Amino acid sequence: MSSPTPAPPPATASLTERRKAATRADIARAAAGLFVRQGLKATRAEDIAQAAGVAPRTFYRYFATKEEAVAPLYADGADRWTRAVHDAPTALSVPEALEHAVRHTLTPGEGISGASWEWTRTLVRLALHDPALHRVWAEVSHATEARLAEVLAERCAGGDASADLAFPAAVASAVVRVAVETWATGEAPADGPEGPRARALANLEALKGFPWGSTPETPEAPETPKAPKTSKAPTTSKAPRAPRAPKSR
Repeated sequence: MSSPTPAPPPATASLTERRKAATRADIARAAAGLFVRQGLKATRAEDIAQAAGVAPRTFYRYFATKEEAVAPLYADGADRWTRAVHDAPTALSVPEALEHAVRHTLTPGEGISGASWEWTRTLVRLALHDPALHRVWAEVSHATEARLAEVLAERCAGGDASADLAFPAAVASAVVRVAVETWATGEAPADGPEGPRARALANLEALKGFPWGSTPETPEAPETPKAPKTSKAPTTSKAPRAPRAPKSR
């Protein structure tokens, strides 16, 4: 999932940090705009820098490649989803919290406009067809799983950092990622029955009964059958001894 507007820095950030975040966001938006309008291959890092109003060397201080320039947009969409799971009412079960988050982050107009969803479609579609951009998308998805594992630990294990919730977090992330990717490859509107929200809710429905609260137990390996005991060969009976001759006096 991606957002055309990166999240602002925390209010506690210093002035320098806020300026850096603003420059980073400007570059990300400029890159996304060029990718959407003229395509990834036709866009150079220098073009992005010019569109963002910065020097090329400034661009490279923030991003190593042109593909990495849209990472903040991918990450912001993923962060919205993770925060929505975290902020869901504590009385909700994990499946209910995930559904709550889906409805609050994948519904056009809930933080992201319908027009912005078309940007999202293009950026995700590009990521699915370009290896370099796909690596950026995959790295953001992996980082999201790690953050979501912490959120699930808070909801399921009382914040126990030792709780191994990596697998449930990966499944929950895939619920949204696959929904967005599948929608992005088609032409269905974002708010329709084939939009990302509807697809994600269908994915959750298919996972009823999944053990969200913990890692599924690993089944015990079957015992190796013991080799049958071999019967001992019958012992050969000893021949009876001959009687001794009586001693002469």
